[in-house]
Amino acid sequence: MEKITKEQVKEMAHIARIAVTDDEISSFEVFLNDMRAYAEQLHEVDTTDVKPTTHVMDLTNVMRKDEAVERLTQEEALKNAPSHQEGQFKVPSILE
Repeated sequence: MEKITKEQVKEMAHIARIAVTDDEISSFEVFLNDMRAYAEQLHEVDTTDVKPTTHVMDLTNVMRKDEAVERLTQEEALKNAPSHQEGQFKVPSILE
């Protein structure tokens, strides 16, 4: 696989709207080529017997049972409201 060039690093920086110096371009070139080489090493690993996973730990959702429970009545909910009208909270209008 071909190496990443300084021109490609400049183009990536331009697309990402990142201002970089010539020294930074050189260091990014080395860094990106090292990362690419590491990714190529991962392609060589035999994973035929490895089960695909989305997370390294076996996670499950912890959900409570959906059970009907006693809730506030409409009157109880409105009891401490500063203002209510026709069974609803009354609030100041924010739109004209």
